[in-house]
Amino acid sequence: MPAISSATSSNIFTRLSPGKSRLVWSDEFEGPKGFPPDPLKWGYDKGGEGWGNRELQYYTDQTDNAMLDGNSCLAITANAVADTDTANRMCWYGPCLFTSARLLTIGRFSFTYGIVEASIKVPYGQGIWPAFWMLGGNFGEVGWPTCGEIDIMENIGREPCIVHGTLHGPGYSGGNGIGGQYVLQEGYEVRDAFHLFTVEWQPGIIRWYMDNRLYAEVRQDQLPKGTPWSFDQPFFLLLNVAVGGEWPGAPDETTVFPQVMLIDFVRVYQTM
Repeated sequence: MPAISSATSSNIFTRLSPGKSRLVWSDEFEGPKGFPPDPLKWGYDKGGEGWGNRELQYYTDQTDNAMLDGNSCLAITANAVADTDTANRMCWYGPCLFTSARLLTIGRFSFTYGIVEASIKVPYGQGIWPAFWMLGGNFGEVGWPTCGEIDIMENIGREPCIVHGTLHGPGYSGGNGIGGQYVLQEGYEVRDAFHLFTVEWQPGIIRWYMDNRLYAEVRQDQLPKGTPWSFDQPFFLLLNVAVGGEWPGAPDETTVFPQVMLIDFVRVYQTM
């Protein structure tokens, strides 16, 4: 049974009935072990420039870092680079110490409003930073944070019992993002099991759920005065595991590699 927070029963999410919503996009990650994810659904970010957070990994498009596991899951794997690695990938700080993957649906699928959910088993350890999130489709034209960002799930290794759901936009980005946290009951950690992470996105309001329990809500009128609501346009999906960065800090001697995030499914529903 999934661990739960102190959310009350009145916060249980009532899913839209099939008569009022429809599945508009999904990936169930079916396929043979070792195959890459569906290229018609997912592309890759690549490189090691730090990604705005001084992250330490180099993102690749290789199956060493993103592949089907043969059990209907996508496995995103963060690896430590062996001394014998001859790929000679360079990061912002020199030869890269870690590799991982960041998948995204830009150019393949985007949508405006709906219910987004994924069943995920997160990795763990100091410096490990898994995420399931969305960016505004105009990212390439206006940049971040003007495009808007919806973090559906973030977890950092030094907070094994906490999930973060956050909005970022002009005037409320980075450490000033707006959202909330889901804190598991004492004795449970997020990594212990698959959990369902959900965002309900409507005009002027966004809500976050974990295991069908509401834990955060942001309305347009709650934004800092004079800042724009960047969430009335198409967004695309992202899945990644970062290593290090200003928020989680670097891995240390307690961090074990490889670290794997398993994604059972990603689904998007919209009202009829």
